[in-house]
Amino acid sequence: MFYDAIKKNHGLPHDPFKAIVTPRPIGWISTQDGQGRHNLAPYSFFNALCDQPPIVMFSSDGMKDSASNAQETGVFACNLATFALKDAMNASSAPLEHGVSEFERAGLTPVPCDLINAPRIQEAAVVMECETLEVKPLVDRDGQKARYTMVIGQVVGIHIDDDCLIDGLIDITLLKPIARLGYRDYAVVDEVFQLTRPER
Repeated sequence: MFYDAIKKNHGLPHDPFKAIVTPRPIGWISTQDGQGRHNLAPYSFFNALCDQPPIVMFSSDGMKDSASNAQETGVFACNLATFALKDAMNASSAPLEHGVSEFERAGLTPVPCDLINAPRIQEAAVVMECETLEVKPLVDRDGQKARYTMVIGQVVGIHIDDDCLIDGLIDITLLKPIARLGYRDYAVVDEVFQLTRPER
């Protein structure tokens, strides 16, 4: 089949776009506002942009608390969403009232980051501490504002659970990160294979 992505004339029960761009890593973003109130939310529009220096992004549907706090305070943390924490991650996605702690709702422990003024999830095996570089409203090809705002941050510190390191390498099958698919579907990384890039 072919459909016009602008007109969305696919005739399917649901827009397949999110099921096509998959699997997507989950940016489990923790922040606090100017009054020190914690916020935690998962974002499936999340990824690394480069590694020299390490820069990540997440995209928020509207100017939600994560994006607002990252802009206001200039920092945010990315906590790795893993299979062991999948239910807590899902609980933290609930649309709670402003100022209500998703940490408490999800049964998670907020602890201070080392280099930035934001909380991180104590139970998370990996956390990236980030300084906000840009908060950018997205626009379409006609210059019209999209619903989403992209937050770009530079990673300044990384926490890794030592138990996930084998011979100095992260063993992803021990971490078991989860990824967002389409619809209500998720995947877990518990098996890997290797390929060597051709030299020429």
